[in-house]
Amino acid sequence: MPPRITPLTDPEPTASSRRLAWLASDAEGAPVGSAYLRLFTKEGQDHRAELEIAVHPAERRKGVGGALLDAAVVAARGDGRRSLVSEARADSPGDRFLAARGFRRVLALTFARLPLPELDLRAVTGITERPHSGYELTHWDGVVPTELAPTYADSRRAMDDMPMEDSDQGIDVWDVERVVAVAEVVRERGDALHTVAVVDRSDGSIAGFSELVVPGDGRGDAQHYGTGVLPEHRGHGLGLWMKAESIRLARLRYPELTGLLTDTADSNAPMIGINDTLGYRPTHRTLEYRLDL
Repeated sequence: MPPRITPLTDPEPTASSRRLAWLASDAEGAPVGSAYLRLFTKEGQDHRAELEIAVHPAERRKGVGGALLDAAVVAARGDGRRSLVSEARADSPGDRFLAARGFRRVLALTFARLPLPELDLRAVTGITERPHSGYELTHWDGVVPTELAPTYADSRRAMDDMPMEDSDQGIDVWDVERVVAVAEVVRERGDALHTVAVVDRSDGSIAGFSELVVPGDGRGDAQHYGTGVLPEHRGHGLGLWMKAESIRLARLRYPELTGLLTDTADSNAPMIGINDTLGYRPTHRTLEYRLDL
């Protein structure tokens, strides 16, 4: 007997997306799976939808995942979306499910971790102390300082040409209002956002940035968010400089942190090289799949 698919009510939309949700249940009404469809609403990304499906291991190969997928595809098409993307850990049931359902693999991400107890702080400090002619490092906690906000928002375009293979990410549009809002969201959930940036001394503008989010209690693993250098400033080692400074500050300020987490597209050779230099160790890979609608 096919599962029953019930639409659910999801929380209020965010500034950049809204979500639809479905619950799959068996003949007795017991939940056996769920699906969430994120519909991006920001300019430059409103052509895509992102799908997450979960099916109880005991209920797999009974049509549950397929029924949830069908509901999500109908909804995404009805909303005028161009592509539907979903992510799965490599060699997992989700990986095999998406491949069998007509999705094509468009991006591979390698996740890595830097174990802080083993960190050679002297070596990292040595990287941060190397001069870079025409540039200087700065950093702040939480919301960007007012005087830096305009050029920091402008510097976010450093991520626009980040190697993302054929994932159809679109252009992520940033302004001062959005960078402030993101920092406030991190603060409201109890975590700490720390940003290291490179300033171009010739005009005081930000040439690149590296973000780190630390758990509110300062323990466990922190997560790197974006790291990017504007195209006109690349080739000077600024990415390594910033990330090393982010690591150094985290180690000094949060002695109970155990690791730093990052993820990088397999095609992003420059960032993989930076991570290797700094001692990050791969932990696993995820694959992004895309269904053209």
